[in-house]
Amino acid sequence: MSQSANAHEPPPKPLPKAGRNPHGKIVGHGDFQYKVDYHWGEQDRSKFPVENSHGLDFDSKGRLIMVTDSDVNNFVIFNKDGKVLDAWGTQHPGAHSVKVSRENGEDFIYIVDGGWILDRNRPDNQWKNKWTRQSGFVSKLTLDGKLVYTLGHPLNLGIYEPGMRFQPTDITIAPNGDLYVTDGYGSDCVIHYDSNGRYINHWGGWKNKDKKLNLKNTHGIAVDTRDPNSHHLLISSRGEQKIKQYTLDGKLLGEINLPGAYAGGPVFKGEHFYAPVCWSKIDGKMAPNSGFITILDKHNKVVSNPGGTRPHYENGQLTSMQSTWDVFNHCHAVAVDDEENLYVGQWNSNQIYPIKLVRV
Repeated sequence: MSQSANAHEPPPKPLPKAGRNPHGKIVGHGDFQYKVDYHWGEQDRSKFPVENSHGLDFDSKGRLIMVTDSDVNNFVIFNKDGKVLDAWGTQHPGAHSVKVSRENGEDFIYIVDGGWILDRNRPDNQWKNKWTRQSGFVSKLTLDGKLVYTLGHPLNLGIYEPGMRFQPTDITIAPNGDLYVTDGYGSDCVIHYDSNGRYINHWGGWKNKDKKLNLKNTHGIAVDTRDPNSHHLLISSRGEQKIKQYTLDGKLLGEINLPGAYAGGPVFKGEHFYAPVCWSKIDGKMAPNSGFITILDKHNKVVSNPGGTRPHYENGQLTSMQSTWDVFNHCHAVAVDDEENLYVGQWNSNQIYPIKLVRV
């Protein structure tokens, strides 16, 4: 009967694929427009391979630190011209996020290993056959890679029950040195530690009586310090297409709806923040190769979507956003330099190096 009922319906149109040569294209909206430098980070793949350009951050010298889950090098260090200055490390096979923190005049690297690692015994190189799931961890390193400490499975702290996965996705460092880790590929909790890695509290997960307190693929996190009198956390609940607002001790304050955008954690620059969107929601699904960058102002209103559709509000509500299919595949990380140029790292995008968007 169902075949008969659908017999006269036209077949669904195939989704377009992201463009492969957007070099020189102008993208974005309003005051936030950019020229695409698609070749900025291109390198000799035999010397500096990447699997996914998972995480990006600048150190105090203005060098861009990229982390990748390559089994040859986890860290690739660029200058602003796209030249590789250094590449090192294989101790973080599931490298997923990196944050650089200036502490007492010294830079430290916090790296989040999400636990998805390349399977040495994989039968082929197809995406679904390449990866195996393990528990993740977080490391604090000196800038030259010496280990300071690691944060392991929360079961060891007595705050997770046996069987709860720990596959962290991001970390942020508060002005007082406290650490907040999102377990976005594991059990969707946010875990709060002090500056020495000692547990303070946690929240989130899936089993709260008040469903608003649940998190779904809590992929990224940052401390919002734009109001000096009211610091708080912005945490992506990527599966809900939301960024949720919390006090520093984990009380829910509100949420920012981003319909159509499976967005990661925010990166602040001045009064604005920037978030990578890995997929657009189209026809109720996460459409492949449909990423973009979304930019929000001090009122948490979307003002530009480089690689995406122009933001539009009706009666104060943001309408659904999606990719324009002409620049990105899956945006996973974004960094902003002093000239407000953007650097975009991608997941599952043909092992591409970061793309630079030059502010115009």
